[in-house]
Amino acid sequence: MRPASVWKPGLGRLIASGFGCGFAPVAPGTVGSVVALAIGAGLMQASPYALPTAALLACIVGIWAIAAAGGAADPGWIVIDEFAGQWIAMLALPRVSVVGLAATFALFRLFDIAKPGPVGWADRRKTAWGVMADDVIAGAFAAFVVWAAFVVWAAFGVQAAFAG
Repeated sequence: MRPASVWKPGLGRLIASGFGCGFAPVAPGTVGSVVALAIGAGLMQASPYALPTAALLACIVGIWAIAAAGGAADPGWIVIDEFAGQWIAMLALPRVSVVGLAATFALFRLFDIAKPGPVGWADRRKTAWGVMADDVIAGAFAAFVVWAAFVVWAAFGVQAAFAG
């Protein structure tokens, strides 16, 4: 039996890297978001509780994994935060649709890369919490924009293209 001190850093690194997709040679954050988008679409179809549960677990377990892997400086290979943020963005979608998935992906990546206001503030924390928080906030911003689009279009009697 392996000692816990050896086992935990390996498991933390595995989870923090999005089960390895963070080691993509080009744009690991984008790769992590695409993988999360695909998994999230499947979760949305499985159960109305699956995606919110996965997002919450990604946040909680992800913070532990980031700390266990020594990733407070937010190296590019840590993408569990992209999983959490992308899934939070997808919570605004009532169902899976190509337009909705594309919108949540594009908006999440925009907010994650541009780091406006509180996203940038969280990113500068340099702790496991900060690594996770910037993507959680970016995901919440993306979800808000998608939700606002639904509200505006509904006010004009237009069925939102995001709705599928």
